Amino acid sequence: MVDLETPHDTSARLEAYQEVAGLAEWSPWAPFAEALPWAPRLPGVYLFREHDTHRVRYVGMAGERGGGGRPQGLYGRLSVHLAGTGVMSGFAEAALDRALADPAWVEARLDRLRAGRPGRTRDWARDAVLRLAPEVSWAACHERADASHLEAQVDALLRPFGLWKR
Repeated sequence: MVDLETPHDTSARLEAYQEVAGLAEWSPWAPFAEALPWAPRLPGVYLFREHDTHRVRYVGMAGERGGGGRPQGLYGRLSVHLAGTGVMSGFAEAALDRALADPAWVEARLDRLRAGRPGRTRDWARDAVLRLAPEVSWAACHERADASHLEAQVDALLRPFGLWKR
């Protein structure tokens, strides 16, 4: 895909990133596959960016949902993306869309099918997320309402710059 950004667009995007940085206390950027163990079990907002261009591509929110009576927060929501179980919503869906547009990735999946190892939908989604090798950063919040408000602010600032959202 050709990036048609003008220098003005780049400048505006970088200004928006600075504004986002000032909205909350964000964790350092880290490879997604490695960062999950440190994600807090609190509500919050998370960002995914491309590791090579550092363009933020997704903003999501985690509430307080939890199984077994234990809040899962950011840790739980990010686990869903890494496990591929959130394939029809959010970042995993965007990752799978992009993987399915890559003939080499699809051919590798077809080779697995031909070898009798089709895998589950969540396996395809997990592999698609890992293919992107995104970096993640998050800001924890004390309440779900605070996380929802922060997500709306970040989304408004970054949506003009190519977020992978419907």
